[in-house]
Amino acid sequence: MADARGEVRPLETFEDLLPSFAEGAKPKEQWRIGTEHEKFGFHTDDFTPVAWDGERGIKALLEGMQALNHWDGIYEGDNIIGLKSGMASVTLEPGGQFELSGAPLEAIHDTCTEVANHLRDVRSVADGLGIGFLGLGVQPRWALDEIPIMPKGRYKIMRAYMEKVGRLGRQMMFRSCTVQVNLDFASEADMVRKMRASMALQPIATALFANSPFTEGRPNGYLSYRSHIWTDTDPDRTGTLPFVFEPGMSFARYAEWALDVPMYFVYRNGTYIDVSGRSFRDFMAGRLPELPGEKPTRKDWEDHLTTVFPEVRMKGFLEMRGADSGPWSSLCALPAFWVGLLYDDAALEAALELVKDWTFADVEALRRSVGSLGLAAPIHGRTVHEVARDVMAIARQGLKGRGKLNGAGDDETGFLSDLDEVVASGKVPARRLLDKWHGEWNRDMDQVFRACAY
Repeated sequence: MADARGEVRPLETFEDLLPSFAEGAKPKEQWRIGTEHEKFGFHTDDFTPVAWDGERGIKALLEGMQALNHWDGIYEGDNIIGLKSGMASVTLEPGGQFELSGAPLEAIHDTCTEVANHLRDVRSVADGLGIGFLGLGVQPRWALDEIPIMPKGRYKIMRAYMEKVGRLGRQMMFRSCTVQVNLDFASEADMVRKMRASMALQPIATALFANSPFTEGRPNGYLSYRSHIWTDTDPDRTGTLPFVFEPGMSFARYAEWALDVPMYFVYRNGTYIDVSGRSFRDFMAGRLPELPGEKPTRKDWEDHLTTVFPEVRMKGFLEMRGADSGPWSSLCALPAFWVGLLYDDAALEAALELVKDWTFADVEALRRSVGSLGLAAPIHGRTVHEVARDVMAIARQGLKGRGKLNGAGDDETGFLSDLDEVVASGKVPARRLLDKWHGEWNRDMDQVFRACAY
């Protein structure tokens, strides 16, 4: 935050932290949909991972897309590490996962157009480099030490710290891919209602989108191994947040929690300074040994908020984080699912009624079981499959209530078709892949790459 002279003012009090959330509130007519998705790159001739440099590397891909003229490069030092076009960006995850962070858009019709245009841009360059992209929640073949590391300073710090706090943190960084949607709230009270509903129902989304049954060339025993990875990454910053289900949930309550999540880094003059494990409270008091006497700015706080990873994350919007990445159609289904539940008043009320008796312990137990059990996971005497039928009906009515039509007069409910098929068949995407793996594919991992490539 800058003062009247345009100078950056340090954060002095707890209340200085809250505008990062509160200023995101906006009236319903201004609510937008921001969709993000990640995908694994591979060389199409031999299904090997794509390194950073070289004639057929990630750097060449980014530079090729930059040459399309509507993407500007994002740099860290001399390295191109991403692209920006308007309010959309392309960024790199630690193992080279290619992520589109979409612009805030009015309707899911617009989201699908954005995704299609992005994949067209990617393919227009990647095809010439012999690079393909894979839509799965976890990298299915390569050992962890075979996956290249991208030249981003924050990832070096995170990688070292992950080894201290959980068994699977490096797998999260280098092996996993997700599809997410960012959604708005009208007020603090609206945030609380949406946070409670979405935190409770996040495991239902995990089951419906479960799409990571393979690691190191064979089945791993899970339907969503990505979900399992998150159960042993870092207990300080991940999972279901108990206070969301308690009286008094607020911007301040979330800030109190985030304030106590250990830091990773502070960014100064183009360099990431390793402060991993340090307290943001000490930073606010000017007691960081690495920056003696210096206090954080709002940018430092907002950087810190990007390093907490609960199942629903709050910034100036709410970010749904529970789903595995998947095929093209799932990239539109995920925002349709959550927009249907959260952006229509009657649908949100119905969703809250559905989960009103679910406690933190119920939801956390479900989060930990759904990766292996999928639709068969139990919750309050029912299966996820049974609950998913109700949730899908609510989401469909919510999308109908929004009444957002495309040029052909279609509303947004068609984007739920993939999930309708999952619920009707009782088979999540991972189960279908496993059936083919054990059947017509004759346990050939190359077939997984061919079937799941964009």
